[in-house]
Amino acid sequence: MSFIADRMDCIDASGIRKVFALAAKMKNPINLSIGQPDYDVDEPVKEIAIQAIRAGFNTYTQTWGIQELRDEASAYYERRFGTPLHNVMVTCGVSGGLFLGLMATVNPGDEVLCGDPYFVMYKHLVTLLGGVCKPIDTYPDFKLKAEAVEAAITEKTKILVVNSPANPTGVTLSKDELEALAAVAKRHNLLVFADEIYEQLQYDGDPCTIAGMYDNVLLMNGFSKMAGMPGWRVGFAAGPEDLIQEMNTLQQYSFVCAPSFAQKAAVHALRMDPSVHANAYRRKRDIIYNGLKDRFNIVKPTGAFYMFPEAPGGDGDAFVAKAIENNILVIPGSVFSERKTHFRISFAAPDETLERGVEALNRLAQ
Repeated sequence: MSFIADRMDCIDASGIRKVFALAAKMKNPINLSIGQPDYDVDEPVKEIAIQAIRAGFNTYTQTWGIQELRDEASAYYERRFGTPLHNVMVTCGVSGGLFLGLMATVNPGDEVLCGDPYFVMYKHLVTLLGGVCKPIDTYPDFKLKAEAVEAAITEKTKILVVNSPANPTGVTLSKDELEALAAVAKRHNLLVFADEIYEQLQYDGDPCTIAGMYDNVLLMNGFSKMAGMPGWRVGFAAGPEDLIQEMNTLQQYSFVCAPSFAQKAAVHALRMDPSVHANAYRRKRDIIYNGLKDRFNIVKPTGAFYMFPEAPGGDGDAFVAKAIENNILVIPGSVFSERKTHFRISFAAPDETLERGVEALNRLAQ
C-alpha cells in the first residue's frame, strides 16, 4: 500500500530544479539556467530588515500582511501606472499568491487558459487541483493574442492567465494587446490572473499593466525579481474583494503570513528607483542577443531576463543534453511548452559568464 496521494501522479519534479541540482555538482559550469537576479538586495532594504529583526518584529503578522505594505503596493501602482490597487493582501511571493488564487477558484473540470510557452507552475498547479490547463500556442512570436484566446474558450473556461513580461520568452505585451485580452475576458466573463513579477524589468516601450482595464483581474507581483529578494518570500495580490477574502482564509491554513521582517523591508523596496536594474539587464540582454542572433533563431526579449532560442535541428531536449555535456547549463524548452523545439537561456548572470556562454553556444551550434 502506498501512502502517496493519487494527485501526485499528475505532476513531475520541476525540470528547472533538476538543472539547479545538476549545477551544484558541476565544476565551474557556464550557468545560464538560473531564474533569479544576479544582484543582491539593496543595502537600505537590508538595513530595514535587520533593524526590524533587532527591534523584535519577528512574530506573525496579520494574515493579509502589514497595512503599511498593503498601502504602499497600491500607491506604487498609482505612481507607476496611474492605477491604484484595491483589496491588497501580502502573499508568500507570487508563487504563494498563484497557489492561493487557484485553490480558491478552480473546481474539477474548470479550464484555465495560458500562453504556450508558459511558466511551469501554471499547468501543474491547475492539474493538481483537478482543473484542465489549455495552453494556447503563441509560436513563433510568443505573443498571446486576443483572437487565439477567444477561439480557445469553451463553456468550461473560467480563468485566463496573462504573464507579461513573460517567463520563459522575455516577450512583453503592449497596452493595446493587454486591452484586447481584457476585452475578451470581459466579453466571456473570465477571471484574469495577471502575473506581473517582471514588470520592473522591461527594456523597450512603456511599462504597462492590465490592472484597471477590467474588474475581474487578480493582480500578482512580488519582490523576488524587482528587489533581488527571492529567498525572502514576499509578494502581493489584489483583486475582487470576495476572491481576496477567500485567499486570505486559505492563507490562514497554509502559509499563515509572509515573513514579518521581509514585509517591513519590502515597503522601502517599492520606493527604490527600478531603472538601475532595468538598464543593467537591457545591456546584458544585448550582449547575449547580439552574440547569438546570427546562429540561432531568437525572438528578441523586451523584458524579464530570459530568451527562448530555437535549438539547431529543432530538438531542444537533445541540444540541452549536448550543452550539459559541454559544461553549459540551459533549460530545455519542453519544461515550459507542449513543444520541445526550443531552450531557455537566463541572462541573469555576470557579463563574463554571458560572454563565455555566447562563445560556447555558438561553437555547439556549428
